[in-house]
Amino acid sequence: MAIRIFITGGTFDKEYNELNGKLYFKDSHLGDLLEMGRSKVPVEIRTLMMVDSLEMTDEDRELIIHQCNNCDETQIVITHGTDTMADTAKALAQKVPDKTIILTGAMIPIKFGSSDGLFNLGSALAFAQTLPVGVYVAMNGRYFNWDNVWKNKQTGVFEEIK
Repeated sequence: MAIRIFITGGTFDKEYNELNGKLYFKDSHLGDLLEMGRSKVPVEIRTLMMVDSLEMTDEDRELIIHQCNNCDETQIVITHGTDTMADTAKALAQKVPDKTIILTGAMIPIKFGSSDGLFNLGSALAFAQTLPVGVYVAMNGRYFNWDNVWKNKQTGVFEEIK
């Protein structure tokens, strides 16, 4: 069975407006990344929203939960903004049983060329195929259980809670 990929936005898919210096959303880059990474993993992709995770609402999280519960696939990757990724992971863990869900994102937009997004996406796809049922965050080549992760905003790295 294919891996379901849900796109929710975040830095992963942001673009840079050269005129005003602001980041914005246009289209997802996920298809291009899968092609660039030469992925042969069967996937089903669906865009749920394109929002910065700091602007994600409880209703947005409920939509993500609903989509995870109602898709046929049992292995799911969610692209998500890094600032509230752990919050969404917690909500999913509480309401989505019997699926392996991996949340991933990027600290630098894909369009910047030096992004960690391609590596994180590849890692998330691998973890989705190998980890047992549960909810995880995959960043920087590591995976974290949903209830033991935080984003260290001083270092820009996800870490285990100590």
